[in-house]
Amino acid sequence: MKPPYDQLIFPAAQNAQDRQPAGGWNPGALLNRLIPASLQLLVARAGIAAVFFLSGRTKVEGFMTIKPSTYELFRSEYMLPLLPPGLAAQLATCSEHLFPVLLVLGLFTRSAAAALLGMTVVIEIFVYPDAWPTHLTWAGLLLPLVAHGGGKWSLDQLWRRKAA
Repeated sequence: MKPPYDQLIFPAAQNAQDRQPAGGWNPGALLNRLIPASLQLLVARAGIAAVFFLSGRTKVEGFMTIKPSTYELFRSEYMLPLLPPGLAAQLATCSEHLFPVLLVLGLFTRSAAAALLGMTVVIEIFVYPDAWPTHLTWAGLLLPLVAHGGGKWSLDQLWRRKAA
């Protein structure tokens, strides 16, 4: 069973009566009231979307013309196994533009977050293994989105409400 949206990140607020400290003050419950889970998920969506989208913009000229330097990076530095460098450059560039937009909109949130989490794992294992603190931060923003979706303030939620 998923936790309710208003108790997502700060679990101390769950069963607040059972977890009341001696003084009766529960910081987790207070934080959940001040920062609802829908806001937490929205911030996670926007934050990680910015990271990937801005990375995607460095790979293109104009709207979506992939730079020759991007192909060269995939050929000489990134060298992903199993994928030709040209195809890897195209897939990464398109992914870094499409999935962040979906996250900001809250549309297909779990799938978009899972795709970016997969990219993060590939980058960590094959490209920049020494950058694990950065990749762990990205995963920390993506995992709640994979687990809980976009929250109340997403097109996914709006779509679910209309379907019901």
